[in-house]
Amino acid sequence: MSDFSYSLDLVHRPRRNRKSETVRDLVRETSLSVKDFVYPVFIMEGNCKEEKIPSMPGITRKSIDILLKEVEECVSLGVKAIAPFPSIENAKKDSTARESYNPDGLVPRAVAAVKKKFPDVVVMTDVALDPFNSDGHDGLVSNTGEILNDETVEVLSKMALCHAKAGADFVCPSDMMDGRIGVLRSDLDSAGFKNTSIMAYSAKYASAFYGPFRDALGSAPKAGDKKTYQMDPANRREALYEVALDIEEGADIVMVKPAGYYLDVIREVADFAEIPVAAYQVSGEYAMLVAAAETGWLDRDKVVLESLMGIKRAGAKMIWTYFAKDAARLLQSK
Repeated sequence: MSDFSYSLDLVHRPRRNRKSETVRDLVRETSLSVKDFVYPVFIMEGNCKEEKIPSMPGITRKSIDILLKEVEECVSLGVKAIAPFPSIENAKKDSTARESYNPDGLVPRAVAAVKKKFPDVVVMTDVALDPFNSDGHDGLVSNTGEILNDETVEVLSKMALCHAKAGADFVCPSDMMDGRIGVLRSDLDSAGFKNTSIMAYSAKYASAFYGPFRDALGSAPKAGDKKTYQMDPANRREALYEVALDIEEGADIVMVKPAGYYLDVIREVADFAEIPVAAYQVSGEYAMLVAAAETGWLDRDKVVLESLMGIKRAGAKMIWTYFAKDAARLLQSK
């Protein structure tokens, strides 16, 4: 019996729906599942090779044979979608990014190896030139420093076709060049790849949160920045314009990137688009949470799930996250 006897005359008491874990489970509006996750992985040339990425503790670059072991681990946890990103040797980079569509290149070999051993795993490949371009930009660069739109799209199409031939389930243009979705869709269809899906990075912002990713791939721009093609972080309505264009041109899924600081954009896009919306919890978001957890300032397990729940609640149908394996283990233990 409480020592306090004061009582309010209330009809509505929202706390009644929070009074036990079972009740909270029954009324929960958003659920997080291992099926929501796409796991980005970094790949490199060689055999039995694995390298730490200092700015992304716990994440490594892996040769294809090591990658296959990690994919096996992912499958055992229920994570059945991966997105490989290549770390390319400087000797293979040039101003034309021709290595991006080499049929014997790192990405197509990785795709083929994963699909051969794990045919049910969905492989989503990045389509952009920055890992292959000696300039470090997502597009070809003119002598005056301009990022060339139409010429870049021609190379992106070759790259997408190369990945499709290797067995990629999705090609994912992350370059933000104008008109590339329509060209890729037309060229894929003409080449007999009507069932190869396109996930468009439709609202990819010129964010400062990509730093660790660029460390992982050695893909930072050699000069200038990416603000003439990636979106201004101040703009929200522009995202809907970009999404509408990509849907009209044939995108199957659209993406917002980054995720955690763009929840308003995810919500707007999810309300607007009639196709699924993905969100990418990027390397900087990962690095911040890990660093805070390593100092003891945050409970890693709790903030991982809370951050992902926030992205899902905002409207993302799927989440690209470096925490995919961690979150899968945590969800299994709940």
